[in-house]
Amino acid sequence: MIVLRIIYEAIAQAWQQLYSNRLRSLLSLLGISIGIFCIIGVLSAVDSLEDNIRGSLDKLGSDVVYVKKWPWADVSGAWWHYIKRPNPDHADYEVINEKAKTVDLASFHVVIGYKSVRFKSNTVENAVLIGSSLEFVEMFQIDFEKGRYFSPAEYHYGSNKMVIGAVVAEELFGEIDPIGRTIKMMGRKYEVIGVIEKSGDALLNPLDFDDCLLVSYNNARGLANLKARQIFDTSVNAKAAEGVSMQQMKDEIRGILRAHHRLPPRADDDFALNELSMISSVFDSFFGILNLVGIVIGLFAMLVGIVSVANIMFVSVKERTNLIGVKKALGAKRIVILLEFLIESVVLCFIGGLAGLGLIYAIITMLSNIIDFDMYLSFGNMVLGVVVSVLVGVASGLIPAIQASRMDPVEAMRQ
Repeated sequence: MIVLRIIYEAIAQAWQQLYSNRLRSLLSLLGISIGIFCIIGVLSAVDSLEDNIRGSLDKLGSDVVYVKKWPWADVSGAWWHYIKRPNPDHADYEVINEKAKTVDLASFHVVIGYKSVRFKSNTVENAVLIGSSLEFVEMFQIDFEKGRYFSPAEYHYGSNKMVIGAVVAEELFGEIDPIGRTIKMMGRKYEVIGVIEKSGDALLNPLDFDDCLLVSYNNARGLANLKARQIFDTSVNAKAAEGVSMQQMKDEIRGILRAHHRLPPRADDDFALNELSMISSVFDSFFGILNLVGIVIGLFAMLVGIVSVANIMFVSVKERTNLIGVKKALGAKRIVILLEFLIESVVLCFIGGLAGLGLIYAIITMLSNIIDFDMYLSFGNMVLGVVVSVLVGVASGLIPAIQASRMDPVEAMRQ
């Protein structure tokens, strides 16, 4: 009960000091508020950015291996080695589909390049033409705004059917329903059978089909030489079967492709097996550095806050020296005096920290409404802000509190 009474009186006294010295308290608390704003604001911005980017990357699938010509890594020192590799082709996709036991689903697509497409007097330039296998839509979980994907018969016979992106549909047809309409590309007529749902506003969108034209792989073979080095990109995509680890699937795919390409035992792979974790590891380092920068900035800001609050506490001790002497003369122990000033310092910093968190929340809410980027203040960062405020309060008030508790009562009452 005594301890609770001390805490209650210390909080009441801290509030009285705040109210009676409003300008001084405001200027001192401003340092804490700015410090909390800097450290928690930066951490919240980094968390929001990280969630946005990682959420976009998750669309690639954490259980999918991408067989490509180029690895998802820095190849600046061995560029010539990789440029000589062949592009993965449809035969690689077929052999994986046929022999791989660890693969639940495999697909293939080839990015042919930028093409123009026309409907009556409307033309869309630089739309990306992709030739895709039948499993492509299931592999990447593509949603349709209208229409459908290729049927097995349309795929097998290479029919002149096309699936278009949302932006291409808007620019070509406007308010007209695209499904069933005929468009022209590379001197051929294609029937539009589907419109892919518009992509979101993510900062990083690896599966943005808004400006794409999808034809079946069998149709694409008649449009371009798909084995030429001028092809933009080709990819065989393999999704792991249930209960199969990524390493197991990669090992099996590597063995199948090496045998298919007839590579000698000591020869290097002429393909790359990429997975999402390779990109994630790069972002781990990137976001780790951003968080470190935020913490360093916050520490400098908090140092200013500690000095300002410590200054207030020293002044407070000086102003109440006579009162401290009276309390000690009446039997107040050193720990009681120490706790009073320490709790007062903590309360001051706690209020400053809450003000800083309120400022962060207001700015994040405003920015989320202005820009196409979802920002948030997480509960973990709020707790961190409160904890940091309390620790700053302890650090700021410890020396003044010790000074007050060590005062001689007789000398203090003479002040």
